[in-house]
Amino acid sequence: MLKGGRLLPILIAIGIGFPFPGIPKDKDLGVLELFKGKKAEAGIEEERPGSFTELAKRVKPSVINIRSTKLVKHPGSGFRSPFGPKSPFRDFFGDEFFERFFGDVPQKSLGSGFIIDEQGYILTSNHVIEKAEEIKVILSDEEEFDAKVVGRDPKTDIALIKIETTKPLQPVTMGDSGKLQVGEWVIAIGNPFGLEHTVTAGIVSAKGRVIGSGPYDDFVQTDASINPGNSGGPLINMRGEVVGINTAIIYKAQGIGFAIPINMAKQVLPQLKEKGEVTRGWLGVMIQKVTPELAKQFGLEKPEGALVAKVLEDSPAEKAGIQREDIIIEFDQKKVNKMSELPRIVANTTVGKGVEVKLLRQGKKKIVDVVVGELKEEKVAKAERLSTEKELGLTVQELTPEIAKHLGIPERSGVLVSEVKAGSPAQRAGIRRGDVIKEIDRQPIEDLQGYEREMARLKEKGDILILVQREENTFFVVVERK
Repeated sequence: MLKGGRLLPILIAIGIGFPFPGIPKDKDLGVLELFKGKKAEAGIEEERPGSFTELAKRVKPSVINIRSTKLVKHPGSGFRSPFGPKSPFRDFFGDEFFERFFGDVPQKSLGSGFIIDEQGYILTSNHVIEKAEEIKVILSDEEEFDAKVVGRDPKTDIALIKIETTKPLQPVTMGDSGKLQVGEWVIAIGNPFGLEHTVTAGIVSAKGRVIGSGPYDDFVQTDASINPGNSGGPLINMRGEVVGINTAIIYKAQGIGFAIPINMAKQVLPQLKEKGEVTRGWLGVMIQKVTPELAKQFGLEKPEGALVAKVLEDSPAEKAGIQREDIIIEFDQKKVNKMSELPRIVANTTVGKGVEVKLLRQGKKKIVDVVVGELKEEKVAKAERLSTEKELGLTVQELTPEIAKHLGIPERSGVLVSEVKAGSPAQRAGIRRGDVIKEIDRQPIEDLQGYEREMARLKEKGDILILVQREENTFFVVVERK
C-alpha cells in the first residue's frame, strides 16, 4: 500500500451439489436449452441466454429473505443521561419514559440468504445478522420462521443460520466458483430495498478482486444489479448453481457489485456448522506487494510473490528461519503470484501442518519447513446455547464472564433472560429481557444446566416462584402457568 510515497508493510496475522428435488432428470434445463448459440464472424460461438424464466423458477424456492432487528442507542433528541442506566430520572419518570429517551431502540435491517440443505441451514452475509436480537426468515411462499445463528465469520463476511420446520425445503446446488469465466452470464436473486425475490442478470466482470474489505478479499465482480438488501443472496450461473454470495456494493459507482466466491464459503462451512467459528492458520510475518521497482532491486525478472518486511517474534516463520527481505513465492505447493494470495492460502492451511515454503533470498531459491500456527483472535463467532420454556414464554442463556462484566454483575451465578414473549406468563409476572434468574422455587441456580434441571423438576407444578436480579435490585416474582 502507498502512503506518503512509501510502501507500508501489511501485518498479516495470516491465517485464513445438491440436486433440485421434484425436477425430472429429462426436464433438467442444461446449457443447450438455456442458451441460443450464435456464431460470430471470427468463428467463436457466442452464448446468449434465450430466457432467464425457467432458471429463476428453479432457484426461487431456495432463496429466502431476512429481516433482522438489533438494539442501538436512541438517536432521538440527542440527550444522554449523565448518570447512565442507574439514573435517578428512571425512578422519577418511570421505566417507559426513560427507555424511550435514553435507552436502546430496535433497528431493523433487510437481507437475503439461501437454503443449503433440507435440515434448514441457510447461508447469508455476516453483516446482515451481526448483533441481531431477532432474525426472521421469509420463504418464497411468504411463510415466516424464527432463525438462530449457528456460526459466523466476520473476516469473510459469511454467516450460517438455521430454521426449524418439518415442511420440505429445496436446497440450492453448490457450484464451483473456481471454474467461473469472465464474461459468463450470472443472475442475482435477493431482497433489494425490501422488494422480495428480485431477479437481476449480468455477467462476471472480473475475478479475484481486492477491494480492501478484509484480509481475505477475493471477490467476484459482476454487473448484475446488487443493492442494499441483496446481501447474503446467491449469485447463480446458467446451470442453476450458486457460485457466489452477494455482499458488497461500491457506493458512488454504477453497475458494479461483488460476491464472495462460493468456494470460500464451502471452506469455512464445516467449521461454522461444527463449532460456530473459524480457526485459521498463522505464519506470523508482515508482507508487502512486490512492485516493478522492488522486483528490479531484488533481481526478479517480474513482480511476483510476497515480500517479507518483518518476521514476528516467536512465530512459526521465525522458528522456520524466514528472514526479512525474503520473497515468498510458494506455500504448501501453492503458487504465490501476488501478495494478496498468501493470507488466503495460509488461512486455509490446517493448524499444526508441516509445509514447505519456497522463497527467494538474495536472488537464490530456498526451501524452508514451517509448522503452521493458529491465528489467535477474539472469539466472536460461537453461537450461545439457549434454553426456551415455550409454555412460560421465557428464553434464557448462560451467564458468561464477558456478559456479567458487560452488565456490571459481580456474581456470575444464575442465567440471563434473553427473550420474553409478549403476553406470556413470564411477561405478566414482570420478567424482562436482561434480568438474571438467581433462584427457582427457592433452589439456587448456578448455571444453565441447573436451570434446566429445576424447570424439568417443576414441569407439573402450577405457579413458580422465581428470584430475579435486575441491576442492583433483587426481587421475587410468581410465574403463573396458563
